[in-house]
Amino acid sequence: MSTKRGPVSEGALSGLVVLDLSEGVAGPFCTRLLSDYGAQVLKVERPGVGDCSRAVGPFPGDQPHPERSGLFLLLNAGKEGITLDVEGERGAEILRELSASADIVVEDLPPGAMARLGLDYQALAAVDPSLIWASISYFGQSGPYREWQGSALVAQAVGGLMAITGEAGREPLRLPGPQAEFQAGLNAAVAILCALHFRDESGQGQHIDVSVQEAVASILESSVLAYGYSGFRRGRLGPRHPLQCPSLLMPARDGLVYVQAGAEWDHFATFLQAPELVEPRLSSPLRYRYADEVEAAIAPRLAERDARELFTAAQEWRIPFALVLGIDELFQDPQYQARGFFRQVEHPAAGTLTYPGAPFRMGETPAEVCRAPLLGEHNEEVYVGRLGMAREEVERLCRAGTI
Repeated sequence: MSTKRGPVSEGALSGLVVLDLSEGVAGPFCTRLLSDYGAQVLKVERPGVGDCSRAVGPFPGDQPHPERSGLFLLLNAGKEGITLDVEGERGAEILRELSASADIVVEDLPPGAMARLGLDYQALAAVDPSLIWASISYFGQSGPYREWQGSALVAQAVGGLMAITGEAGREPLRLPGPQAEFQAGLNAAVAILCALHFRDESGQGQHIDVSVQEAVASILESSVLAYGYSGFRRGRLGPRHPLQCPSLLMPARDGLVYVQAGAEWDHFATFLQAPELVEPRLSSPLRYRYADEVEAAIAPRLAERDARELFTAAQEWRIPFALVLGIDELFQDPQYQARGFFRQVEHPAAGTLTYPGAPFRMGETPAEVCRAPLLGEHNEEVYVGRLGMAREEVERLCRAGTI
């Protein structure tokens, strides 16, 4: 069963060949985005071991298995999979052959690792100057931290995000999951599209250097600007917005709602039937100074109503309330259902799984969500069919652990 789509004319990126040498989250998420929109992505994994994310759950039935990792299956959907040990002489030679037919290479080895193997951008671009090469690392390819170790937690800490996340007077908090790596993968995908446009105009490829630390720092809202303009150092403020009031989560009768007044304060007070909110002191733009009083006036009105009813009614009044959905509630939410966001995909080892859909929609060339490859599933198709290697050599290299 092939993991790929139908005719190559279907996707916006059809005709592009991507060599994915990355593992974990950032690189695979980048190439997953390219694959969803038509690029042919060749996922290269270590023989017998595979991508490190194959060991990460969730697993169906909580039974760990390298072909059933939810993280791997999500991030590598739609790709073709081969195994290859690039550290050996023959493996390095095969990688050069594969890169010769690729438009894009994505890798996340420690800075300098590919150069030591003679497989870095400079070496391969000397043969093919149109090659686009994206390197993703925690601290980038230069600077004093270049060779230091990183993780999702490290990136959020040194990226500045943790310093502004959490309650005032308490320790910093991190966002759940590998959000830093996902942001870096998204940045890499955007950079690749920019490089493709430049190549279309000039015929010249280029090297892309993506730092996970910088990916985090790039989304710090106005905190960096505020410090640069006035020296104001934003700290941890908990659920409250530093200037807007109210702008926080508050309890309704059966759950939480995000409460924001919107542009018209009198309109907001009328909606809540809270006339005390129009008192001059509380209706002033400086009411954030009296946030305790504002929230005390709002809280009883919220406690009388269900969360979804409040959300719906407020939106009908054009007031930007939000409903706090649990992960289990996302699948039943009418907006997601109406747009068909979640997709079911069958996998020969993991069964039928529900995946998130594409992060954006294109009217003429929509994304297609396909399954992830089994470890080495396309070895024969690629090595024999594409590179023209003899089956006997493929079998010998397999026994030797090269593929």
